[in-house]
Amino acid sequence: MMDSLLIRNAWLDGRTTNILVEGGRFKDLSAAPDALADRVLEADGMAIVPPFYNTHTHAAMSLLRGYADDMPLQKWLEDFIWPFENRMTSADICEGSRLAVREMIRTGSVFFSDMYFDIDQTIDIVREYGLRAAIGVTFVDAHSKSQREEKLDILRHWSDPTGGMVSLTVAPHAIYTVGEDLLVRCAETARELGLKLHIHLSETRREVEDCLRDHGTTPVRYLDRLGVLGPDVIAAHVVHVDEEEAAILAERGVTLSHCPCSNMKLSSGIFPYKMLHQAGCRITLGTDGDSSNNNLDMREEMKFAALLAKVSSGDPETMPAAEAFAMATRNGAEAFGIDAGVIAPGKLADALLIDMRCEKMQPCHNFLSNWVYAADSSCIDSVVCQGRILMEHHEL
Repeated sequence: MMDSLLIRNAWLDGRTTNILVEGGRFKDLSAAPDALADRVLEADGMAIVPPFYNTHTHAAMSLLRGYADDMPLQKWLEDFIWPFENRMTSADICEGSRLAVREMIRTGSVFFSDMYFDIDQTIDIVREYGLRAAIGVTFVDAHSKSQREEKLDILRHWSDPTGGMVSLTVAPHAIYTVGEDLLVRCAETARELGLKLHIHLSETRREVEDCLRDHGTTPVRYLDRLGVLGPDVIAAHVVHVDEEEAAILAERGVTLSHCPCSNMKLSSGIFPYKMLHQAGCRITLGTDGDSSNNNLDMREEMKFAALLAKVSSGDPETMPAAEAFAMATRNGAEAFGIDAGVIAPGKLADALLIDMRCEKMQPCHNFLSNWVYAADSSCIDSVVCQGRILMEHHEL
């Protein structure tokens, strides 16, 4: 990693300035234009903003983009996705992860929380491209006892080869693929090792109905009864919940990963944003995988999240642009303990340069409104992660 970087002539908070990065952190937001630095990134005509933190995806599923569309979740999973995945090799997962990481960088993400298999392949790609990731060690009951023990061993003895850019999470897939004993063991392991627990939760009506049939209660209440819920939990989707469950999630400090595009495409339901927000839940954004979105563009996710919240609540003031932006940036960073997500002295130097000359950013009556509602990823000129340039003037 370069020791110092000067981002010159960037537009920040209504003024043009020079930003000095040292040791991977923002040091000076008003540096001299000739400040000494190992590298200079020219930002004339560019706005500097925090990048995206994708809190739920399945990177290697990029290989399934467009493979099975326009069908409900269970049919999609059981008849198409799972059989395809059973044929995927380590080499496939490597190439799927590479495709995903390149897509994420080009669309402005410097972090993703992944849930998949053959994690070494994805970790190698993350290390190669220089972004961050929380890689899930995925558990399902279909794995043999020896496979489960091997995964627990990986969690206990893993050593990060990336110098802090990758962490592991304990990732029980969902309550319909992981039984009670394994769910409890996953939660205990996460707490023992100080790791996050990443799980799909209350994604579909069928999940709720099956949980009521099998356990006599709803998925959120079921996990709470087992002692699984807590501030270390990242719960993806959380579409079908009531007010009492919203209060439970808020009280337990669970982070919610809202995936509006995937939820809409699979017709899983509408995330009850207003209720969950008013309950005090921390809400972040995720794309889900390329096979159900069908891209990893977090800027799109911001816009769809805001529009869905407005139309479903009947209130155009629901989820204003600033809230959608925070969910995609600062909230995601905070959820994973990343000291970033804002452009401020002392914070990790994660940033995007947005080309203000892009037609979709003009006229600029309100920059944030343009970025959330009008732009697309072609307006992203450069991407910086912890002071390292991942994309410079559209080139990886």
